Amino acid sequence: MAIFELETMKHHVLICNGGTCMRHEGEEVTQAIRDEIRKQNADAYIHTTRTRCNGRCHDAAVVIVYPQGDWYGQMTPAAGTQLVQKLVEGEKLETHLFHECAGNSRSE
Repeated sequence: MAIFELETMKHHVLICNGGTCMRHEGEEVTQAIRDEIRKQNADAYIHTTRTRCNGRCHDAAVVIVYPQGDWYGQMTPAAGTQLVQKLVEGEKLETHLFHECAGNSRSE
């Protein structure tokens, strides 16, 4: 999907589709997020991009939201739906939000 009107964009959601995240429902999380964006009619201000590994494999599946710079871990399809709902409301999904970066990454 091409983005032509950047002035309306509020959130860029980066969804990890690296190997470990894909083994932890990464595809299902991607689809749940995109489905909820459509359901909320939020296409004009929430854009998604699939990424490769983001280096937080032990927190799979990982989703990052910019420009806030919020990193979310252990995402499920239900959490992906909730994340979009929170973004629409101008909030964060606190239950999956990283509050610190610690620990070792498991191998991809």
